[in-house]
Amino acid sequence: MKIIILGAGQVGGTLAEHLASEANDITVVDTDGDRLRDLGDRLDIRTVQGRGSFPTVLRQAGADDADMLVAVTNSDETNMVACQVAYTLFHTPTKIARVRESAYLTRAGLFDNEAIPVDVLISPEQVVTHYIKRLIEHPGALQVIDFADGKAQLVAVKAYYGGPLVGQQLRQIRAHMPNVDTRVAAIFRRDRPILPQGDTVIEADDEVFFIAAKAHIRAVMGELRRIDETNKRVVIAGGGQIGERLAEAIESRYQVKIIEMNPARCRYLSDTLDSTVVLQGSASDRDLMVEENIAEADIFLALTNDDEANIMSSLLAKRLGARKVMTIINNPAYVDLVQGGEIDIAISPQLATIGTLLAHVRRGDIVSVHSLRRGAAEAIEAIAHGDSKSSKVIGKAIENIALPPGTTIGAIIRDEEVLIAHDDTVIEAGDRVILFVVDKKYIRDVEKLFHVGLSFF
Repeated sequence: MKIIILGAGQVGGTLAEHLASEANDITVVDTDGDRLRDLGDRLDIRTVQGRGSFPTVLRQAGADDADMLVAVTNSDETNMVACQVAYTLFHTPTKIARVRESAYLTRAGLFDNEAIPVDVLISPEQVVTHYIKRLIEHPGALQVIDFADGKAQLVAVKAYYGGPLVGQQLRQIRAHMPNVDTRVAAIFRRDRPILPQGDTVIEADDEVFFIAAKAHIRAVMGELRRIDETNKRVVIAGGGQIGERLAEAIESRYQVKIIEMNPARCRYLSDTLDSTVVLQGSASDRDLMVEENIAEADIFLALTNDDEANIMSSLLAKRLGARKVMTIINNPAYVDLVQGGEIDIAISPQLATIGTLLAHVRRGDIVSVHSLRRGAAEAIEAIAHGDSKSSKVIGKAIENIALPPGTTIGAIIRDEEVLIAHDDTVIEAGDRVILFVVDKKYIRDVEKLFHVGLSFF
């Protein structure tokens, strides 16, 4: 696939890295020559220096025969104009734009071919807000991913000493929970993936990914670790777009405080939010944190745009007694350094956003793609089309499907029903199939499973 990426920042660079490794023809456009040189030295891609909304620059990047334009510059307006130019002059089939400003996102009818021709809108703030909200709702989870509009969820937890299943074989799950169906999709032990078998023994500190119907998630978590108390008190450092959206989404269910430096922004937040308490000051101010009883906070969230400020305020909050600390980290190099120590969960906005973009780049009918373990693995939701003659999966039991190495099928959503995958489960047309891919070099093989042969047409 020939893809033009506008913007060589964190999202554009990470996306180029993902796609270049999958044998796509990638061109990255940016005004910053140093960024482009850095990307060009590391990846097998073309680079073009210039403004991505200019017709001459797009033509130089290969827009005449590009399959897709992904506009992820820091400017909403540049991204929207680039999509308009690509549609009008080059008839680019698929146009994806990152739009952050809610003033654009809330206007119905703005993004269609009669107005601004954007096929897929990506809002990092919305994606990250939803991601954090799920973590707040599931105390103890390292990652929570929705499939089929939330009917099924994939959850990552760290197994603790004392969990009923720790030290037991996976086949014991059914005996422990006869009324709950679940499947362990993968286990990471000391950062190495283990493909789970019935005789696999769960060890303390294993990172366990399991999938189940939404109603059963809490019960399964209880088998792997002690269930954390329900979250009540949430403190947010940073009242930017993510902080505001998150407070708005959770303030009806939790006691929320926002700490924000900018006085004008504080006044805006006070006027906009209903029950959230807004404090003007720095989350790195020890006296302020003590005065606001940070020791009683169930969750402290550092959501500013400054990685160093986020890390320092998180370390301070943890040492002052906050029960759980989550931190946004924009620099991927920092994520592995800080997660799992005093900072419980490091959130990478670009990795959360990348999954949304990848769903539209993958071949076959891929509904959603989620990056796991900071990009090391992926969870994919694909729809099975065709019949037993034209499809490699329809009409076959899972044990008879030639899955690529390191790939497991975790669940199938059929209409409103969540079916946990077992060896004798047969895939039918229209099923939503949830796959877990540990080795990303086999992604293309997974996509091919869901291609429909010509006999279908």
